[in-house]
Amino acid sequence: MKKALITGVAGQDGSYLAKLLLDKGYEVYGGLRRNSSRTLWRLDELGIADRVQPVALELLEYSNIRSLIAEIRPDEIYNLAAQSFVKLSFDQPVYTTQVDAVSVAYMLEVIREVVPEAKFYQASTSEMYGKVRETPQSEMTPFHPRSPYAVAKAYAHFLTQNYREAYGLFACGGILFNHESPLRGLEFVTRKITANLAEIRAGREEPLSLGNMDAQRDWGFAGDYVEGMWRMLQADEAGDYVLATGQTHSVRAFVEAAARALDYEIAWEGEGVDEIGRDAKSGQVLVNVSEAYYRPAEVDKLIGDPSLAKAKLGWEAKTGLDELVGMMAKADYDRLSRGLILQ
Repeated sequence: MKKALITGVAGQDGSYLAKLLLDKGYEVYGGLRRNSSRTLWRLDELGIADRVQPVALELLEYSNIRSLIAEIRPDEIYNLAAQSFVKLSFDQPVYTTQVDAVSVAYMLEVIREVVPEAKFYQASTSEMYGKVRETPQSEMTPFHPRSPYAVAKAYAHFLTQNYREAYGLFACGGILFNHESPLRGLEFVTRKITANLAEIRAGREEPLSLGNMDAQRDWGFAGDYVEGMWRMLQADEAGDYVLATGQTHSVRAFVEAAARALDYEIAWEGEGVDEIGRDAKSGQVLVNVSEAYYRPAEVDKLIGDPSLAKAKLGWEAKTGLDELVGMMAKADYDRLSRGLILQ
């Protein structure tokens, strides 16, 4: 039985990955901060909370990382834990750097010294491309990060490459484009959209407030993407891979898809910060725009080229935007219908 350690197991990706590995017969250890027990709702929702072995893990404590990995001696380590909210990284750049960059140096050093045979996955991000040099973006596209979060992730990505090349570690970087699900956190714009529109459908009168409606992203389903993570560590050689759908959609299109899933049809009026979206039937204002939600530095059009992952790993995204957004919106409305508090 293989043993896997997943940092950030309580998050969206960690939960889906834990289920995938458990279904494949792995013994799964989930790294958790001591104050994170309240976040295990995702594992509960997937029905695997009692099958994951929780272990206390503090990413900023080198001795904790070392003693834990020495005790478990995992075959595979998936580093998914991060401060991953882009807007917050502008408010907390030092903390974001410590969690998303320095902790990866700790982890790679421990692997090199304690379990050099272990396979390592580093969760990189399409945000590293930032002010993009080419479209679509591939593994060879230069990075131009536009947030402290993306800068920290770029450091971790390059360090993973360095340890692979300098020490021969089986260390992979997954450059994942935006991937969402019903388990996404409410702080992310996609889940904010589906949760708020579900609450409006359930009777709330306050409209959904958003920032740049024309920002475009390559959105896929997290359940598809964690399979790509696993496939990277099963390959004959370690490498870096883009996981993406190869299609891009605007925030506006995401809102419209969520509205359709909840039996709304949005009619747009105005421009820029004066734009609103009404329900075409009732005239109710469902969406408005606020300057408060604009980023200090916006990234350009992000669209990934997943051809290398398809050719070498046999991976490709399976879930389209309408299916993904419908899944999320209906899950949120179902939770509200059952009297649950959205989290």
